Amino acid sequence: MNQAPRTFTGGCLCGAVRFEASGEPLWIAHCHCASCRRNTGAAVATFVGVRRDGFRYGAGKPAVYESSPSVWRRFCSACGTPLIYEAARCADEVHINIGTLDEPAAFAPTMHVHVAEQLPWLHMDDGLLRYAASSRNAKPMG
Repeated sequence: MNQAPRTFTGGCLCGAVRFEASGEPLWIAHCHCASCRRNTGAAVATFVGVRRDGFRYGAGKPAVYESSPSVWRRFCSACGTPLIYEAARCADEVHINIGTLDEPAAFAPTMHVHVAEQLPWLHMDDGLLRYAASSRNAKPMG
């Protein structure tokens, strides 16, 4: 018996932008890079990676900011909620800010990335894999 793909939804604080993703997450990670910290205003940003072909906007259209060459961050132009990270190097993926999901508790992170940029006072003793930079084609630290 075939199962329907998993579908999950989310959106911004004011509700102007809504999205839907189907399929299992490709990965779920805490990112410690300075760019993600500045974008979210948090000490660490957590993302769910999904296949681009399983992602769609259901309502509204987010604004976009190119935060560095070939890296785009999408956000609600009405309330400012940071929603999506996209990069040319992973063109087949959409990275969703976990806090924008309707049910973020259903998505437990499995790793930390860009740990080389982690704030020195932040200690997360969770036993998850850690990568100095990206986890793509890299070996975990330690």
